[in-house]
Formats: sequence, C-alpha cells, structure tokens
Amino acid sequence: AGRIKFSAYILYAVVITALIYPLVAGSAWGGSGILSSAGYLGQALGVGYKDFAGATVVHAVGGIAGLTAAYMVGPRTGRFDDNGNSRPIPGHNIIYAVLGTLILAFGWYGFNVGTQATVLTGDGVFQGGAVGRVLLNTTLAMGAGMIASTATNYYRSGEADPLFGANGLLAGLVAITGACAHVTWWGGLIIGLIGGIQTPLVYEWVTDSLNIDDVCGVFAVHGSAGFIGTMLIPFFDVAGFSVNQLIMQVAGSLIIGTWTVLATMGAMIVISSLLGGLRVSEEEEEEGLDLTEHGTSAFPEFGGDRVATDGAGSDQGDIKTDGGVDESEIRTDGGEEIRTDGGDPELKMIMSIIRPEKLGDVKKALAEVGAPSLTVTNVSGRGSQPAKKGSWRGEEYTVDLHQKVKIECIVADVSADETAEAIKEAANTGEPGDGKIFTLDVEDATQIRTGKEGTDAV
Repeated sequence: AGRIKFSAYILYAVVITALIYPLVAGSAWGGSGILSSAGYLGQALGVGYKDFAGATVVHAVGGIAGLTAAYMVGPRTGRFDDNGNSRPIPGHNIIYAVLGTLILAFGWYGFNVGTQATVLTGDGVFQGGAVGRVLLNTTLAMGAGMIASTATNYYRSGEADPLFGANGLLAGLVAITGACAHVTWWGGLIIGLIGGIQTPLVYEWVTDSLNIDDVCGVFAVHGSAGFIGTMLIPFFDVAGFSVNQLIMQVAGSLIIGTWTVLATMGAMIVISSLLGGLRVSEEEEEEGLDLTEHGTSAFPEFGGDRVATDGAGSDQGDIKTDGGVDESEIRTDGGEEIRTDGGDPELKMIMSIIRPEKLGDVKKALAEVGAPSLTVTNVSGRGSQPAKKGSWRGEEYTVDLHQKVKIECIVADVSADETAEAIKEAANTGEPGDGKIFTLDVEDATQIRTGKEGTDAV
C-alpha cells in the first residue's frame, strides 16, 4: 500500500486469481490433486490434506504472496532509517480499523459456518452437529485470538494495543478456518490462542528482522496464522492423532508456500520489466496515490485546494462581508472610522496560530469587532506545547508537530490592537499550545476584481 503502481497491482491481481490460487485449490481440494487423498502424496501417506475452509488455500496464500510482493516493491519512503531501524508510520484511524474488524468477524460465520451448512450427507440430510462444531470453534478461536494477542503485546510493552487486539482476533479466525470442522472445541480454543500469541511476534520479526514493510500486518494475520492453524489439526483432530496426517499437513503447507513465493516473485519480475518498475516515483508517493493514481483526494480536509476550514456550526448565521443592507448586518469597515496611527490609515496583518477547535470562537470574535474577512490554513508546528509519545504496533514514536490553524486577517480602519485582543480572548484556554499572535505591516494591497489599492482594497 502507498507505493505500488495501480497498473502493477491490477496485473498481479490477474496472475494470482488466474494462476496462483487455482493451482493451489486444485492441488488441495481437487479430486486428484497432489495433496488430495487420491493424489500422489495422498496415496503415499494414505491421507488427504485437511483445510476445511481455506486457512492455507485462501488465507496463507494471500498472506505469503503479500509478504513477497511487499519485499520486492520495497518499503514506503521513511519506513526505515539508513541503518535499517524501523520508523513507524501510524495509520489515521484506529476506530475504523477495529470497526472493520468486527464487521469482518461477523461475516466469518458465513465463511466457515456457511461452508459447512452447504455440506449434506449422501442422503441429503442437513448435518446440524457438524455445523455446531464449526460455529463453536470459530467463536472460541476468535475470542481467544484477540485476548492472546492483546495479552502478549501488553506483557512485552506494557500497552494493550487495540490494533494488535483486532489483528489477533482475525489471526484466530484464520488459524481455525482450516480446522473448524476437524478439531475438538478445546482444540479450537488452543489454536485460537496460538494464532493470537504469534501475531505481534511475527509482525515484529517481519518488520525488524526482515525489514519488510507489511503495512497492515497481513503475513502475521493471514500467512503464519493460516499455516500454523492448519499444521496443528492432527493434534486436536476428533478422529485422533495421526503421524501421517501431520506429515501431510506440514508437507502441504511447504508445497503451497513455496509455490506461492516463487510464482509471486516470477510474476513481479515480469510485471516490473513490462511497466518499467513496480512502484511510483518518490514525488507521486509523497503526494499520495489517491491523487496521482486515481485523480481524487481520499481526505480533502487535510490539504490541497479543498481544505475544509469553516470551523463553525450553522447556528452562527451568515457573516456579511459586503457591507450588507439590513440593520443586523456585521460591518467590515468597523462603522465609524478608527484611526490607529494618528494619521492616514495603515494596513496591518494580524496573523495568529491557534488550536483548531477554537476556530469557530475566533471567527465570531473577529466578526464582532468588524473584521470578519480572513484566510485560514491548516498547519502544524511546535512551540511551548510539550511533545507527546505515541505507539504504533508496539513501536514508540514522538509527536512534536501539533496540528494548528493559521488565521491571517488584514485590517485598515479597524484597530489592529483590538483585533489581536479579540483573537487572544477567543483562543485562550490557559494551557500550553494556545498559540501566538503576530502583528505585521502590509506595504500595499490590491483587490483583483476592481483594481482598488491600499485601504480601499481592504
């Protein structure tokens, strides 16, 4: 995410759906595939590969393919320093991530339980008991994965990271996906626990040891969890432990993983040669792929020409900037002339840096002193406000650039001191980080539409 060309992504999507996945599914689920009971390896061991709903056939293939592709594309700019040390790039909304996880978890019942519900006996009888086992194991592994991942991260870092909790929940689901129809309830619980425990450990290994920028922790959630859960099936199988079944599970996982890695590497090499590289330029990456690849801004309120800076509710009424006609109008010329220099009026710029949440109050205060015309910009900076520490997937980072709003207001017949005082009173909270106000001389001004200059332009 964040650095691959859209065209490269599309081409690889075609390869994985048309070639990599079908061959894996055919080898494990096909009537005579190499891993099926009727296949070459299955006949040699006397057992077939067990993966009920795709822990490896679906999830682990995607996880290890994503890991391989991320390695070949390279990390996002700034993800690692010159010495290879990880530098976290935090996501923008943990709440959305957790909410999406819960929605996905609900849908998983259709994935696992729905698969079993479609399997009838030879006489066409619904298998209620089997459906119940799948339902129970799915639920147990889900909860166990979330608890185990959160507890593991808390034990190692002292923080109950909600993102690792969400990842652990999904890892528990992935781990049980291939085993849910085959194992006991307590086996499902243990598989979910192991899936959750390994999540922060594998993510750290991928990031710190392999230096691969796995943005969403896909390998820890889908790759390793899928392989581990599938290989654990013989230990908790309702049919009893079988050495040959364990050999089949391990061998099948190795075959599927090896094929996926080699096929992904080959596909990426070919795609790179066709497109002149896999990733966008540094300039395009800096600007954002939403703009450079798709022509639209995913978050227009954070920058560009469509910055949302109104900062006030609809209950404040319209602010007149043209002199108005009714008695309740807010004048832009201050009413009676206020002289600030004892002579000809001067142009002054009142520039202030304030907290974003105080923008509405400052707008109202400026309107009340007769200076409603302003320019607002979203900015970030640092001053007396203390830096804050943050944590992203167990990695600590420092936030020393705080989000602020810059207001620029040009006044002529309105007192600059009165304008600055209005801003100060409206923006003050008494806490460090309230901002600063600067009063600057303006040499001249020109109104573009009318050509008026000096104080007449203001």
